[in-house]
Order: sequence, then C-alpha cells, then structure tokens
Amino acid sequence: MSRLKRAAQMDSLAGFRAEKKEQAVPSGLLKAARKSGQLNLSDRGLTEVPQEVYRLNVDPPEDARQNVSFGASDRWWEQTDLTKLLLSSNQLTHLSDDIRLLPALVTLDLHDNKLSNLPSALGELQELQQLRLSNNQLRSLPVELCSLKKLSSLTLQQNLQESLPEELGQLLNLTQLDLSNNHLKLLPSSLGCLTRLQKLNLSNNQLSSLPDSLARLCDVKLLDCSKNQLTDVPAGLSEMSALEQLYLGHNKLRLLPKLLAPALKELYVGNNHIEQLQAEQLACLTAISLLELRDNKIKILPEQISLLSTLTRLDVANNDITTLPASVSLLPNLKVLLLEGNPLRGIRRDLLTKGTNELLTYLRGRIKEDPERTDEGPTAMTLPSQARVNVHSIKTLKLLEYSEKQVAHVPDELFDAAAGLTVTTVNFSKNQLTCTPPRLQEFLSSLSDINLAFNKLSCCSDLCKFLQLVHIDLRNNQLSDLPSDMKNLTKLSSIILSYNRFKSFPEVLYHVVSLETVLLGNNQVDKVDPQRLMKLVRLSTLDLSNNDLLSIAPELGLCTSLRSLSLEGNPFRAPRAAIVARGTDAVLEYLRSRIPT
Repeated sequence: MSRLKRAAQMDSLAGFRAEKKEQAVPSGLLKAARKSGQLNLSDRGLTEVPQEVYRLNVDPPEDARQNVSFGASDRWWEQTDLTKLLLSSNQLTHLSDDIRLLPALVTLDLHDNKLSNLPSALGELQELQQLRLSNNQLRSLPVELCSLKKLSSLTLQQNLQESLPEELGQLLNLTQLDLSNNHLKLLPSSLGCLTRLQKLNLSNNQLSSLPDSLARLCDVKLLDCSKNQLTDVPAGLSEMSALEQLYLGHNKLRLLPKLLAPALKELYVGNNHIEQLQAEQLACLTAISLLELRDNKIKILPEQISLLSTLTRLDVANNDITTLPASVSLLPNLKVLLLEGNPLRGIRRDLLTKGTNELLTYLRGRIKEDPERTDEGPTAMTLPSQARVNVHSIKTLKLLEYSEKQVAHVPDELFDAAAGLTVTTVNFSKNQLTCTPPRLQEFLSSLSDINLAFNKLSCCSDLCKFLQLVHIDLRNNQLSDLPSDMKNLTKLSSIILSYNRFKSFPEVLYHVVSLETVLLGNNQVDKVDPQRLMKLVRLSTLDLSNNDLLSIAPELGLCTSLRSLSLEGNPFRAPRAAIVARGTDAVLEYLRSRIPT
C-alpha cells in the first residue's frame, strides 16, 4: 500500500511538473521551423521571446523527449538550423543574451516593438545579413553589433538614437543603412568606410553637417538627407559617381549645391532658403530628370535652365518668381512644370490651372521667330474652328497639339500642316474623341508620346500599332480593358489610366516588361497579382489609390523595384492607414513581414 502511495505521489509530482503554462508558440509552428529554418512570430502580442525559441536548435522537441517514434522525415537530430526569425509588431521590451544560441540566423526582424537596448550577444550572430530594428526605443547600439561582417541591411528608423559608434565603419558589407527619424546630431567619420552602401537614409534627424568622408561612398545610388538642419553639403558629394537620387528638402540651404555627380537624375531641394539659382550650378546637372525647388525664395529662373535637356519635371511652386523665361518651353523632354504660388506677371492665373502642356504652348508662342526665317512665310494657319496650327512648333519641337477644343474629330487641316514632318509628341487631350484619329497612323514610325486624356474613348486598340510609344496618357476616359496586342509596345515606359472603368489590373500590362510607371488610381480595381507584377522588374511607380481592393497580398512586398506605391482610398483593413501614411518603404516592409514562412 505504501508502495502504491509512493507511486501515486511520484505520478502526482510528475503531473505537476508537466503542468506548465501554455506555450506562447504552438508546437506545430516550432516543428515546422525545425524543417524550414524559418519562424514567423510577428504580431502575436509577445512581451518576451519564449525560451523554447532561443533553444530551438539546442533542445530536442517535446515529443522526442516523450519517446515518440519518429518517421524518417521527422528525425529531430537532422533538423535545419534557424536562419530566419521574424518577431516584428509585438510588445518586446528586451532581447535575451540567449539569442547567441541561434548562431545561424541570416535574418532577424525586430521592428515595431518596445526595445530600449540590445544585448551584446548580437555580435555573435556572425551569419546575420539582415537586421531590422525600426520603430523601437533604442538610444544606442552595442559596439559588438559592429562586428557582424556579413551584415548587408541595417534598418534603424524611428528610434531614439542620439549617436552612433565609430566602429560602425567596420560593417564593410552593408548595402542598405536606414537611420531616418532619430535624434542624430553628428555622424561618425567612419561612415565613409561603408563603400558598398547603395542606399543611405539620414532623413528626419538633427544633423547640421555631413562628414566629408561621404565622398568615398561611390556605390550609393540614393542619399536622403531631408528634414535636418543642413546649411551646406560637402563638395565631396560630387565624387559619388553612382548617385542618382539626392534628397535635401526641409533643411536650411541658401544655395543650390554645386554637384558634378554624373549620374544624378533626381534632386530634391524644396523647403529651404534658396534665393538664387546660379548658371554654374545648373550646368553641372547633366543627367537631371527631376528637379524639385518648391517652397524656397527664388526670385529669378535663369535662362540657363533651358540647357537641362534631360529634364522631365521641374517644380518651382511657392517661390518669389515674377517672370518666366519663355525658353523653358524649349526643354525637349519637359512633361511637368509646377509654378503655382509664385507672383508671376504676364501669365493669366487661369492658364496656370490648365496644366503643363497648355502653359508650355503659351510660352512657345512668346518666343519670337528667328528674323532669318521670316522669308519662309507664315508659321501659323487658321483652322475652321479658329484654332491655330503652330508649324514652327511642329518643326522644332516635333509636337502636334490640338487640345481643349471639346471636338469629336480632329480636323484634317492639322494633319495636313504636319505632312512630311517628323512628329514625336501628340496632345489631343480635353476633347470629345470616341476613337483614335485614323490619320495618326501617318506618324507610326516616329510617335513616342501620346496624350488622349479627358476624352470619351472606350477602346484604344489602334495604339498597338505605334511601336515607338514610350508614354501614353489615357486618364479620364471610358476604358474598361486594354487590347492584348499592347504587349507589342516593347518601349512603353509609362501609362496613365486614372479615372476610367477598370475592374482589375489590365491583363496585358503584366506582359509589358519595359513599364516603369503605371497610374491606375480612381478606378474599380479589386485585385492585383503580385507574383506577375514581380516580373515587371523596372516598375518603380504604381498608383492603385481609390479603388476597390479589399485585401493586399503580402507578396506585393517582394516587388522591390517599387519606389512609389499608392494604396490610399481602398477598403482593405491591413495595412492600417497609419502604416500607409508612412510611405512606400514602410508599406513594403510591413507586407514582407506578413509573408507566411
């Protein structure tokens, strides 16, 4: 009897020991992680990392300890080391030194938690390549972290960092470093040692200067220094030979930096204190496509602005400009000119609201004809509709324009005036066209840019014959689908389809691999296939705002070529509006964190 009592007592104790609190991580998830090497614990309300996660590669699984027989596929001793651990969007306040028990980690995602410090043991994760720490409460980094020789991506935005260790320069394999939205006042000079960096984000800090060592970052393509206290930038930035995008908005600059960076395509210097644009500063911008100078104190736009032959977008809104050089209209690639908020004289206010094409047309009309060419006869003719054909515009700018007439047909006289001439750009916007004008086919071999916006088109199949097309604007029409033959437009870079009747992402666009910009806002689109979208490797701008998307597939976050993704105004619940408001990078990062592992 006493023996039975002792056995019962032993069983009772054993049962007591087995009655542990319920695991925060389902055993099935841990079992799957042992096979795949990946564990996603994002958004589970965790206040600490469960011990069984740290010891995943150390302890045998529970069912193995209970002598459960294993099949060949479940032999725990053949498990895969954990390489990817996602812990984002929890309530973690600390990370244990036991993180060293996961030495094979390649990706560690801790963004959107409440971490105020990091353990020095992080430095032992020598295989780590991606470390995501954004949206925490970190004030400093352990020096040991700087010994991670394989680390290629470090994201630290939205923390409380006031300084960085000089040892940061030891992370020689970093290609992406995001330090935005912190409290940094100085940067370590060792930053210049990170010579493999391609993307460096320093925005929204308290920097009053940049280290000269930045000049050594010859692989950086994007440098964001916006929303700081900069009064100048080091001349060495000109040595950043790969630099394509430079953000300097919302600082205290008084002069446009003189930058010889040969690859610079986009320069943002809005919201500064710039009063004067100097010719030599503009002359350096040999490859510039986008120049943003809005919200400064610029009084004069110099004639030399017309030398920027690659410029497609010029934003000088909200300055003190009183006169505009007519020569700006001769910029061959200019598509967008923003001037509102300036005390302009000699230009009617209503003209500024009509858009870039109308404004440039007006400015071209102010350019006096070369006296040596007056013997060529009149350069304009009057059509029955009292419109004027600017033959000089067709000859010099290769532009055929007949917009804002509210007509159902483009008169033959217009095409007659362009007969035998090369036309690359056509603007027939703001009319009542129900089909593409048949005589457009006279320019099949040369037409690269066509604007048929604000018409009544329900079909655009004729456009598929224009194999040289690069830009198409079809906004504000009655289109619900695109022809399959549009896949033949192998040079098409941008297409604007806003304010039409599309109910899904146009099927044919998945096949146009040359696309860089797709604007599909204000339709009824309810689905997009991210797997097929990923094949558009050049796609950098995608506008899906104000549609009927009920959900956003997490795989959309894998479309890493996207620099601008607009999703606002859709009825989906996730990502939340607060995340969408943070911008493209935040949305893509959120979506990636939701991909099932």
